[in-house]
Amino acid sequence: MSVAIVSGASKGLGRALALALADRGWSLVLDARGSDALDHTASEVRSRLSERASLAAVAGDVAAEAHRRELVSGAQAMGGLDLLVNNASTLGPSPMPRLCDFPVAELRRVYEVNTFAPLALVQEALPLLRRSTNPRVLDVTSDASVEAYERWGGYGSSKAALDLVSSVLAVEEPGLRVWAVDPGDMRTQMHQDAFPGEDISDRPPPEAAVPGLLGLIEGVLPSGRYRVAELLANDGDGR
Repeated sequence: MSVAIVSGASKGLGRALALALADRGWSLVLDARGSDALDHTASEVRSRLSERASLAAVAGDVAAEAHRRELVSGAQAMGGLDLLVNNASTLGPSPMPRLCDFPVAELRRVYEVNTFAPLALVQEALPLLRRSTNPRVLDVTSDASVEAYERWGGYGSSKAALDLVSSVLAVEEPGLRVWAVDPGDMRTQMHQDAFPGEDISDRPPPEAAVPGLLGLIEGVLPSGRYRVAELLANDGDGR
């Protein structure tokens, strides 16, 4: 039985991926800050689980050490860990400020959630991942990590740092496959917060990115940075 931790799983891309993994027989440890939304997603996931699969929904802040330990303990109770999905992110203030006006305390929080927490969760999970026969880490990144968009400096730079963390981790832990994946624009609350007052109904739903992520998770591609659009164009696995 494969086991995954998915952070930021109560809505958006995390929820969509959790539901898809449940359909494929995975046991899941799900994280989100809001307990009500997480409970709702957990009910949806539970209805799709096979008889052998397990589910733990743990509300909390991935920036908190005790919460990260609880997530990994949940996976250990299920027998191990094969996949860690670092999906939880924060945009920062909305509307997004220019870097010259970005409150440093709020920028620090962006980095705590988007960069430090994913690395800390990997550190906590490494003993379990190293015991897996197919250990994988999927870090959700953004095109804002490689493009200089006005007012995206805080969020984008935190994701750029995550990109490098992913790359170096792959070199230092050759037994892991570590992917930084840009899902592209999606019709999510975070994307709406990035464009307050704008109509984002033309963006694809997060479910549209899931086949690309599944192809990566179930395929043979090595560590690296990928775009979902490219994965979908290549049937998700590069073949």
